[in-house]
Amino acid sequence: MAVNLALHGIGRPARPLDPGEDERWVTVEQFERVLDAVAGREDVHLTFDDGNESDVEIALPRLVERGLTAEFFPLAGRLGQRGYLDRDGLRELTRAGMEIGSHGWEPRDWRRLDDRHAQRELTDAPKLLGDLCGRPVRRYSLPFGAYDRRVLARLRQAGATRVYTSDGGSAKRDGWLQARTELRHDVDDEWLAGVLTASPGVYRRAGRWASRLFRRGDR
Repeated sequence: MAVNLALHGIGRPARPLDPGEDERWVTVEQFERVLDAVAGREDVHLTFDDGNESDVEIALPRLVERGLTAEFFPLAGRLGQRGYLDRDGLRELTRAGMEIGSHGWEPRDWRRLDDRHAQRELTDAPKLLGDLCGRPVRRYSLPFGAYDRRVLARLRQAGATRVYTSDGGSAKRDGWLQARTELRHDVDDEWLAGVLTASPGVYRRAGRWASRLFRRGDR
């Protein structure tokens, strides 16, 4: 079993945040404590959503310093916008040995996509990212953690090899659908220790917080 941690922005935001987004923004100090806690652990996998510029400016050098790798899921439609990664930043992540997946084109609930928008989010976005980083992009991170049977069927049709949720808890290492636990602004050592030891109480707390955001529908 493995624990997947989902991070978003780090440090001082360089752009206006969407409503509720500040709850998933951590300080540099919090981020460094997370890295120190997971360094050397093969059962913990780090992921980053949205493609904030802090992925390269803050996260990347600290990952490299500790010999860690991670998986990054940018929004393809936000590349180069204020506060987000640009194309050079995406390539820098790839050159450093980081994996690139897709978070779609824009932050949209994939349960509500018509066929035209599904094409853009599930096919066009990973194709653009793959063209830029020079390798196929076949892994996805679900925006808002929201999914249902239709979303999963579309992802399989699009050729997804792995899909990350925000359901919390541990995951089978070879599973196609991977649960993740999101780090939030009030992460502390006690909470992190509970997550890394799979404490049920911690996951219940994480689940209650995530339920205030977009969640999955009927599967």
